[in-house]
Amino acid sequence: MATDTLKSTTGTSGASAVRRLLLDNGALTALIALVIAMSALSGDFLTTDNLLNIGVQAAVTAILAFGVTFVIVSAGIDLSVGSVAALSATVLAWMATSEGVPVWIAVILAVATGMACGLVNGVLISYGKLPPFIATLAMLSVGRGLSLVISQGSPIAFPDSVSHLGDTLGGWLPVPVLVMVVMGLITALILGRTYIGRSMYAIGGNEEAARLSGLRVKKQKLAIYALSGLFAAAAGIVLASRLSSAQPQAAQGYELDAIAAVVIGGASLAGGTGKASGTLIGALILAVLRNGLNLLSVSAFWQQVVIGVVIALAVLLDTLRRKAGTTPVAAGTGAPGGRGKQAATYIIAAVVAAAVVGAMSFLHNGSSSSATKKVGLSLSTLNNPFFVQIKSGAQQEAKKLGVDLTVTDAQNDASQQANQLQNFTSSGLGSIIVNPVDSDAAGPAVRSANKAGIPVVGVDRGVNKADTAALVASDNIAGGKLGAKAMAEKLGGKGKIVILQGLAGTSASRERGAGFAEGLKAYPGIQVVARQPADFDRTKGLDVMTNLLQAHPDIQGVFAENDEMALGAVKALGSKAGTSVSVIGFDGEPDGLKAVKDGTMYASVAQQPKELGRIAVENALNAAEGKKVEKTVMVPVKVVTKENVAGFGG
Repeated sequence: MATDTLKSTTGTSGASAVRRLLLDNGALTALIALVIAMSALSGDFLTTDNLLNIGVQAAVTAILAFGVTFVIVSAGIDLSVGSVAALSATVLAWMATSEGVPVWIAVILAVATGMACGLVNGVLISYGKLPPFIATLAMLSVGRGLSLVISQGSPIAFPDSVSHLGDTLGGWLPVPVLVMVVMGLITALILGRTYIGRSMYAIGGNEEAARLSGLRVKKQKLAIYALSGLFAAAAGIVLASRLSSAQPQAAQGYELDAIAAVVIGGASLAGGTGKASGTLIGALILAVLRNGLNLLSVSAFWQQVVIGVVIALAVLLDTLRRKAGTTPVAAGTGAPGGRGKQAATYIIAAVVAAAVVGAMSFLHNGSSSSATKKVGLSLSTLNNPFFVQIKSGAQQEAKKLGVDLTVTDAQNDASQQANQLQNFTSSGLGSIIVNPVDSDAAGPAVRSANKAGIPVVGVDRGVNKADTAALVASDNIAGGKLGAKAMAEKLGGKGKIVILQGLAGTSASRERGAGFAEGLKAYPGIQVVARQPADFDRTKGLDVMTNLLQAHPDIQGVFAENDEMALGAVKALGSKAGTSVSVIGFDGEPDGLKAVKDGTMYASVAQQPKELGRIAVENALNAAEGKKVEKTVMVPVKVVTKENVAGFGG
């Protein structure tokens, strides 16, 4: 059976030995190079707090990736781990809070949920003969859907006793890092010292040969996918502990990061190779990249490009290594002292990295400048014109005031935003502005900034269970009520309407929906015939509205919780928009206001996003300089219709 132990076929003297060392440890070489580069480029990278941040940010991906390592070594794939992580955390939170189950039992049920999902994957693959890609893709959808069903689309507060997994020991050592190390050791033990671990390599090397050798391949695959589900459950619990809440939309896309970490670490998607240490290095590479790019103020859009390129280069390096003459060796036939050589390699690598990094640190000493005018802005997403306008207003004000503004995009991922806020905190910025993906999930990271003495300003949405110097926002609930009133007045107090909801679990969607529902209570003649989420997205708004029209062709009104979904609904309605069906959006973005002017949208509950960004930067700078700021700064919202749109500046 094949393992990832490599045996060189070329000489090992002089320059050739150095070259061989680098090629044989491609992922480790890449990690060292990244650490050295980031240390040279940013004086904030080498702080103790920041290095611990990197460990915390790598933890969830690494734990997921350890489970995926089992699957990839056996020549499989698991696309469901992100959804299974979210489902397991949701089950724990729901059972421990809503159902009153003792926490320890809830934890067991959460882990059992992850294992059950893995077993279902294994059954579909082993006995249902489904390709792993299809089986786990189906579980990805099922797991996410069940998470949303159980939580009703809203985050569930995590039990305090379990939330301590997101804390630190002794005030400095993060518990997620300890969990990551423990899970890594368990992975290494399973792969290297157990029957099932050897079976994974055998199945991945040649499944038919493994079967003919007497291995019960089907049963082994059940165990392999169950292990992947168990590790996904552990990752979900750690992630939810960091956010103090189970987010039904958490860990979206994490399955791709997990697979990338395993492949970067030297495993082959063809199966038969892979190891825990390589997977850990792969996860650290991704964490170092994201952390360093944040510290260097690289555009959120370019970060995606850079990460993709580095992943490709890391895998290319591994390919070059293989072509250079290294070949896998059968288990147990490696060169004597192979494990000692590997340990020595890691020690030498650590010493070299420490020496170079120390030199870089020395160069940065004494070069620090006042951080008062350095401000970080973490936006929930930049895939929405409303938040792009907040960014624009913030950048204009920053330029005017001479503020060095760093903008990051959380991509509607609460855990990614927590990472960005931690990076800001470890950078020692003068102040931080946050537009939370979720008000509860942002709390722990903002509390860390509070402890570091960095003032935080909330924009558009507040932060729960943490101190903010100011909140610059429009009232989403009041805006929802205004939307209901405008709809009722347009329809004469009676009619059938549908509601397009925003991204499940976000505070903006909850508040706007609650305000609209509250406002409709005064108009019993208005009947809501359907509510469906379209995730604040124009394309999804078009698709959802098209589907709803099949069941409800006689509607008279549409309320969308943002203008993007409203514009999608307008497209689906065609000639009905603005004639027989009145569409009301929310935000007052340029395209929405244009549609109001053209008459295809009846109204938009308009905020002033550029003004929100401008005032947020102004207050952040004042807070950093110790000046007094108002605790709450409300930017008025108003209903913009065709009659007053010309005078609305946005």
